[in-house]
Amino acid sequence: MRIFYAIHQLFFLPHLMLFLSSKNKALITEDLYCLDIIPNSSLRVAYDLTMRLSQSKYFRTLFYFRTTGFFSNILRLFYPRDNRFTIDVNTKIDGGVILAHPYSSIINAKQVGKNLYINQLVTVGEKEGKKPTIGDHVKLYTNCTIIGDITIGDNCIIGAGAVVTKSIPDNSVAVGNPAKVIKTIDVNKGSQND
Repeated sequence: MRIFYAIHQLFFLPHLMLFLSSKNKALITEDLYCLDIIPNSSLRVAYDLTMRLSQSKYFRTLFYFRTTGFFSNILRLFYPRDNRFTIDVNTKIDGGVILAHPYSSIINAKQVGKNLYINQLVTVGEKEGKKPTIGDHVKLYTNCTIIGDITIGDNCIIGAGAVVTKSIPDNSVAVGNPAKVIKTIDVNKGSQND
């Protein structure tokens, strides 16, 4: 089985060339190692990148979002992205995106900060042409919806099934339909307060 994975990984060497020439190389590296420490070895990064691209269509979708242009479009024909995970081309996303299982998720935001965690069936979208802004270290759980010209602050957790149509302050846990803040997170202690 390892031989099969190694051979399959070789087909993704053209992606490595795209990565090396990309202006978003640092962001792609942050995405690749969103849960780990970035190694000092460029060979290790190359190995890990081709392995992840060969094994995860979700990561491939994020990679293609970060690498636009003719060569990227050609590679998409042979090694497609996941069509059930959509990132609007005008969305600005910082690095470290954690793709827990973004099946049928849509990200259509004005700006997304570092270390976004995203589950399945999440919708981040516009209302009347206005899009949300999402801060750093935000977790979006299953089937939550965030729409309109609102801001989700840093270190927020948006619970499963929440419908967010109003801004959420930093360090908050929001749940429900319509979403309400139920807890404040003490980021210094890592605990939650009512």
